[in-house]
Amino acid sequence: MPYQHNSDLPDNVRSSLPEHGQEIYRKAFNSAWDQYQQPEDRKGDASREETAHKVAWSAVKNEYHKQGDNWVKDKS
Repeated sequence: MPYQHNSDLPDNVRSSLPEHGQEIYRKAFNSAWDQYQQPEDRKGDASREETAHKVAWSAVKNEYHKQGDNWVKDKS
């Protein structure tokens, strides 16, 4: 189920990530949702949704890191 808006994201994503991080998450999730439609394209027995969430968090971690309970943008 792709997300149309950041406000559609799961509560834990919206409450822990800043707006830009949410945007990264949403776009990565939606892309992975399309890319991993077929079970043979996923690792193990992971569901399409589980795979898309993992990809989305990985994308966030490319630009943000967790500091305490907050996600902060990495310095470039």
